Amino acid sequence: MNRVQTDQSLSEVHESVDTTTPRKGWKRILAYIGPAYLVSVGYMDPGNWATDLQGGSRFGYQLIWVLLMSNLMALLLQGLSARLGIVRRRDLAQANRETYPPLVNFCLYILAELAIAATDLAEVLGMAIGINLLTGLPLIWGTVITLLDTFLFLLLQRYGIRKMEAFIIALVATIGCSFLVELFLAEPHLEEVVTGLVPSALDNDALYIAVGIIGATVMPHNLYLHSALVQTRKISDDKPGIWRAIRYNLIDSFIALNSAFFVNTAIMVLAAAVFFKTGNTQVARIEDAHRLLQPLLGTRLAPVLFAVALIAAGQSSTVTGTLAGQIVMEGYLRLRLNPWLRRLLTRLIAIIPAVVVILIYGEGKVDDLLVLSQVILSLQLGFAVIPLIHFVSDKETMGEFAISWRIKVLAWLVALILVILNVKLVAEETTQLFHSEGLWIWKILVALAIPGFTWLFLIMTFQPLVRKYKARRQVPPMHGDVANLRNLVVKPTERIAVSLDFSIADEKLIAHAVTQGKKSVHYILLHVVESVSASYLGSASDDDETRRDRNRLEAYAHQLRDMGYHVETALGYRSRVNEIIRIVKDSKADLLVMGAHRHSGLKDYLFGETIEDVRHALPIPVLIVNV
Repeated sequence: MNRVQTDQSLSEVHESVDTTTPRKGWKRILAYIGPAYLVSVGYMDPGNWATDLQGGSRFGYQLIWVLLMSNLMALLLQGLSARLGIVRRRDLAQANRETYPPLVNFCLYILAELAIAATDLAEVLGMAIGINLLTGLPLIWGTVITLLDTFLFLLLQRYGIRKMEAFIIALVATIGCSFLVELFLAEPHLEEVVTGLVPSALDNDALYIAVGIIGATVMPHNLYLHSALVQTRKISDDKPGIWRAIRYNLIDSFIALNSAFFVNTAIMVLAAAVFFKTGNTQVARIEDAHRLLQPLLGTRLAPVLFAVALIAAGQSSTVTGTLAGQIVMEGYLRLRLNPWLRRLLTRLIAIIPAVVVILIYGEGKVDDLLVLSQVILSLQLGFAVIPLIHFVSDKETMGEFAISWRIKVLAWLVALILVILNVKLVAEETTQLFHSEGLWIWKILVALAIPGFTWLFLIMTFQPLVRKYKARRQVPPMHGDVANLRNLVVKPTERIAVSLDFSIADEKLIAHAVTQGKKSVHYILLHVVESVSASYLGSASDDDETRRDRNRLEAYAHQLRDMGYHVETALGYRSRVNEIIRIVKDSKADLLVMGAHRHSGLKDYLFGETIEDVRHALPIPVLIVNV
């Protein structure tokens, strides 16, 4: 586990696709195509299958309008997410970290991780069911086998973002073609399908499935994911370049998300045409749907295509789920796990509840667990959507790229619909829970959780508004008398220390240092090694990170010496604060240059404590450079 030293989202592929190279026609658009397809697979993962199948088999075409409404919501929200990443070059997790207090951020982080775990649970179960349907392997073994796709993700990551996008697009095409053939075989009546686009009243059972459909379609982790993936494109910094990136990413989202809408609609129409119309309204399990397809459609091809599409859906979603987990952890906590460890932990968190349910309740409850995972996602949507709307509406940070009042009204309307549906569902489920006998542990947990969720929701929703209101009303303080300037002589600067963290900020820090001293000053480039070996062995450490850090410092020093500067290097170990102070004092520096990441309030104490402690301990000037 390492501390993230850069504010770049997905730094290993950040701006790895250059869109600034002159291209003509469709080749210009193709440079931007890709991120939305990685996002779209989350809209057709196995969790969607469970809710779509249950909706179609139990209610026929009645809930197609819910799918359409969910898709329109997704287009709007993913467009806002992409805009945030393009304009501010920040993903949603980073923007939250820079805006909310640490406690709120920690709660939002936990909710985001729960959403990713619920998503991965659906992928695990979907893959296991698909393997079972295709090979007959028991679900418990199929669930364990899904651990192996950890290595597939690592293999794809080695080949870069474009190869990963191509792999995902191939899987999406497989799913789409499979269901195109299924619909051709099912021959649904289009007149009846169209009636499903008309909104209708929903009873409690239909509402539960509808909320699950919304949770399965508009997924919280996709908002984090999209705001980071658009940053894999290197775009022009000028206004035309930013507007062009926003426009082409909207086209990308429109094509990709409508492809996902086609798949979801195809599943629901297939279930309605094959099961609801034949009186099989209790088909709630993916396995039952697979078993009945052959006798009802009269061909062995239908169940095979069904299983293949299910495996493709699970496999494609597992890649994007891992990326979302990396984005959330780095954005909120500034921590980075090795990719294989992050993938393994995410998958284990998903496998454990799946194995427990299969062992205790049997394979018959797996599809109920799938629907529950989608309802959990829906319940967390508001905690991702509301901050996103705040950020893209803020003219101070977004400038002319802030959303218009019309889009803002639509976005808040979507957020309101999501919150109302979720509150209604929670109220009904809580009432049912408290009227049931026993289950005291669950009742206590729910009673404790509701006030906590309410507090978090109110802080998250209204704190940015309160902050803006206070900023507008703030009156500049009155100044005291003008001081008499008598002593303007200071000791000439002879030695300047520069604290480096081996990020993209290093060049800026060194530039400010040499601007202060020119070539007549002696420079000390310093860095504190933070590896485990350095923490225990100090200067005796000789691990790979220590050697690489030493080589980096010498590389900087060599370049500066070639330019005519006088430079020496110094490595510190163990405590970052204490070592910076020690090196500066031992080198007898007259000035220290350090970088700051623009945290404020409580964040300054949590993330910026190095600067505060160092400047209070040193008698020399400290130049703080915003990076």
